[in-house]
Amino acid sequence: MDSATVKLRLDKVFQDIFDDPSLQITESTTASDIDAWDSLTHIDLIVQVEKEFKIKLSTGEVRGLKDVGDFMTLIAGKAK
Repeated sequence: MDSATVKLRLDKVFQDIFDDPSLQITESTTASDIDAWDSLTHIDLIVQVEKEFKIKLSTGEVRGLKDVGDFMTLIAGKAK
């Protein structure tokens, strides 16, 4: 899956999870950039991403992510 498609779909997931239709993520976005991003929303985010992209993410994969760019790369590699 190409990065533009991943970004577009991931933007929508973030907007839904954080209830902010104007939220736009970048490759350098981290949890510290979004006030409402706490441990519970992090879990919700992972679950929604798995549903949206029809993938499964391991704890090790998620733990190794530094920013949204890493997340997008992981998703693109797993999604069909």
